[in-house]
Amino acid sequence: MAAQKRYFGTDGIRGKVGQTPITPDFMLKLGWAAGKVFTQGGNRSKILIGKDTRISGYMFEAALEAGLTAAGVDINLTGPMPTPAIAYLTRTLRAQAGIVISASHNSFEDNGIKFFSDNGTKLPDEIELAIEAELSKALTTVAPKFLGKASRIDDARGRYIEFCKSTVGSRLTLSGLKVVVDCANGATYDIAPAVLSELGADVVSIGTDPNGLNINDKIGSTSPAALKQKVLEVGADLGVALDGDGDRSIMVDHEGNVVDGDEMLFVIACERRRRNIEFGGVVGTKMSNLGMELALVELEVPFARTAVGDRFVLREMLQRGWQLGGESSGHIICHDITTTGDGIVSALQALTAVALTDKPLMELRSAMQKFPQTMINVRLGQNPNVSASQSVRDAVSGVEAKLQGRGRVLLRPSGTEPVLRVMVEGEDADLVARLARELADVVAAEAEEFA
Repeated sequence: MAAQKRYFGTDGIRGKVGQTPITPDFMLKLGWAAGKVFTQGGNRSKILIGKDTRISGYMFEAALEAGLTAAGVDINLTGPMPTPAIAYLTRTLRAQAGIVISASHNSFEDNGIKFFSDNGTKLPDEIELAIEAELSKALTTVAPKFLGKASRIDDARGRYIEFCKSTVGSRLTLSGLKVVVDCANGATYDIAPAVLSELGADVVSIGTDPNGLNINDKIGSTSPAALKQKVLEVGADLGVALDGDGDRSIMVDHEGNVVDGDEMLFVIACERRRRNIEFGGVVGTKMSNLGMELALVELEVPFARTAVGDRFVLREMLQRGWQLGGESSGHIICHDITTTGDGIVSALQALTAVALTDKPLMELRSAMQKFPQTMINVRLGQNPNVSASQSVRDAVSGVEAKLQGRGRVLLRPSGTEPVLRVMVEGEDADLVARLARELADVVAAEAEEFA
């Protein structure tokens, strides 16, 4: 039986600040443990540390720095920097690993740690398990002459801006496009506007005044109302909203309609097909909208689903040799360009389609008709296997029959709380909502019976 990880989840280590494991003493030990793993073999190692704008990042940066230097690791500090920038810089600066202090789209009360390997990808399970094994040992300090040194990368921002611009080629211009960019008061606050401006766009920025407490606060990709309002207010051609650490983005068209990750992925795939750029196929998740799948089928683009989470999306992409994948949340991976989800890069790919076709975003996404979805969370009580009961299976079959092959049913346990997510998707919004409610009632009754 494979060893179980105690601290690492599907996207690093995350939790409430001040509650185990998101405490300074744990971060000190984590830095030391990671340093021990990455210095095995006696080689001198270099590890990058970046962070988003939440106030606790200063505390955890200092703790990680102390632990890493105690293990004999040299450190390059970038300051506030998007998660995908750390993946890129880790690879290009030939570091042994990269660390991001961030809780992504969560509020400032949360924080977490993400690791990248030397090739800019998430750590494999065996490395995470090795770090956890070191955490159980007593912290020791290398001899003073072998202690690590810390230095700051002064040009990290410029390096990443130039990389982002390079992903669309030297001749592309966004001149003539008025773009609102919402940086969620997060790590992209001074980078995303610069990228778009340097590519020629007329940029209006919001969410660019971080104070340590306002990251993702009613702003950013998880709260698009602010972006919609600003796009309409200034008469922009479109808007882009990033999350707090910049690894995902969504868009808004000129009428204020949200263009989510599924629709962005479709627009990117269409543009690559139009320009005869080979990408193999598209990987989505179980939550990807059926409308995207059907629209891709119309284009004769292969599509595959995997479990929710960018780790699983990338794994499937690598296995199939495909270059595009992502989630409806806006976490999109263009693997022929970079190694991880990058909100700025994926937004630029969609903006490229707008610029080169001279068509509004609304028109480009119109070939994909999103199916209405209704999701209801049902508390499971003491019966985590409620979805396997005969009554629930019969109810699922009944709903699927009523959808007549033009919809989907998904029962998915939450990874963070004792609930079962009941999702129904189909062409008729009213029917979908009613069927989801009926199915959720069956699940709730079954859960209550075993409580």
